[in-house]
Amino acid sequence: MRAPFRLIGGVLVATLLTQVTACGSIFYPDRRGQIDGKIDPAIAALDAVGLLFYIIPGLIAFAVDFATGAIYYAPGETAQVAPEKLKEAIGADGKVDNHKLQTILERELGRSFPLDDPRLIQSKGSAQQLAMLGLQPSA
Repeated sequence: MRAPFRLIGGVLVATLLTQVTACGSIFYPDRRGQIDGKIDPAIAALDAVGLLFYIIPGLIAFAVDFATGAIYYAPGETAQVAPEKLKEAIGADGKVDNHKLQTILERELGRSFPLDDPRLIQSKGSAQQLAMLGLQPSA
């Protein structure tokens, strides 16, 4: 009698844990950080499965995927700009001028990016990345 209950309990716990962490964040970690886009129906359906078990895990799964941006499709094409062209946007102190960067991106990619959006996550470059661009890291 104990074995079936443990099996059912184990499956239920595993299902709830995956729903709490959200499907889009698990299956597509590279999509995190997107601000908006077209919603991936497969991820939305998997998050909705959490609503079948209990309301709270499903809502948490949706909230995590929307907050991280993992529920949105990744852009269809990869857009890259040569680092030499991006040097114009980096000051002598190693800080990025968002207005210059936005101008370069619009010119090179033909798209506008909301670099002044408060949801934008910016990270600092490592000393190795700055050295590749010929810049000195600021103290």
